[in-house]
Amino acid sequence: MKRVLSTLALVLLAPVALAQGVTCPEKNVMYWQAFPPGGESDLSARHQQVVLRKKCPSIETIIQYKAGAGGALMWTQMNQLPPDGVNVVGVNLPHIVFQPIEGTVQYKTADVTPVFWFHFTPDILVVPEQSPIKNFQDFVKAAKANPGKLSLGGSGQFSANHAAHERLDAAFGIKTLYVPFKGTGDMATSVLGMQVDGAMTYTPFAIGNKTRVRPLAVAMETRHPLMPDVPTFKELGVDWVDGAYRGIGVPKSTPPEARKRMSDLWRALNNDPEMKELAAKSGFELVNVGLDGMDAFMKERTVVYTEVGKQMGLGKK
Repeated sequence: MKRVLSTLALVLLAPVALAQGVTCPEKNVMYWQAFPPGGESDLSARHQQVVLRKKCPSIETIIQYKAGAGGALMWTQMNQLPPDGVNVVGVNLPHIVFQPIEGTVQYKTADVTPVFWFHFTPDILVVPEQSPIKNFQDFVKAAKANPGKLSLGGSGQFSANHAAHERLDAAFGIKTLYVPFKGTGDMATSVLGMQVDGAMTYTPFAIGNKTRVRPLAVAMETRHPLMPDVPTFKELGVDWVDGAYRGIGVPKSTPPEARKRMSDLWRALNNDPEMKELAAKSGFELVNVGLDGMDAFMKERTVVYTEVGKQMGLGKK
């Protein structure tokens, strides 16, 4: 009878283990952020912290911040972290390709070891709600009337926002001023306080501040479901579908089995219904690039961003 009961218990417990679908870390996860609190990286980390707590209640996700140089400070130092499988670092594309091409950072793209890319945030152009600029046509008209006068905030130098700004100017024959901030959180104060004329930012910023900013155009294939009145750049005549990817990386000396455990864990977080709901509400487009597809993905993105970097004049000394 005891053997039957033991077998029955295992049968009943097995679906729970399968439902979790993860191997939980044995120690707390140290989750290092390359940007200050308040931006998209921080928001996504907070989402993951909530879902990871649900899946692995015996451990904590401790979010740490080491912001500076548009993320480069953290990425330069990430290989000095313990390679214990529980120290993970938020990483961003195209930043980790652009910055080494530009040449003033102390790391190379190959020094960064991503193990999972979890979401994508499309580019979007916004102005403060109080701005006299009411639509994209007004923006272009104002920019052409005052070349170099309109200022657009963005997260970081040699980042996705920086690249989008350069693309905006080139595509529409205008000249505006890019003002880099440490992160979107820092940028928000200046945009909402009208210290800059607008921002080249990401969809979560526009959605999170929907009563305080006016989106003018978004770099998506089709209009965003939470912003149905905002035209795409494609509708405005430019084939522009782009933004930033966010993921996690580990120190390069982290063993392969530890890399896989963390990659699989983050995939499980992404597939959780609560995560899907949180992402949709915030304007994050979930992607699932794990170790099995990492080499091909990084090769393809590096080629694309290297070409964009040339167009931006990066690496020309």
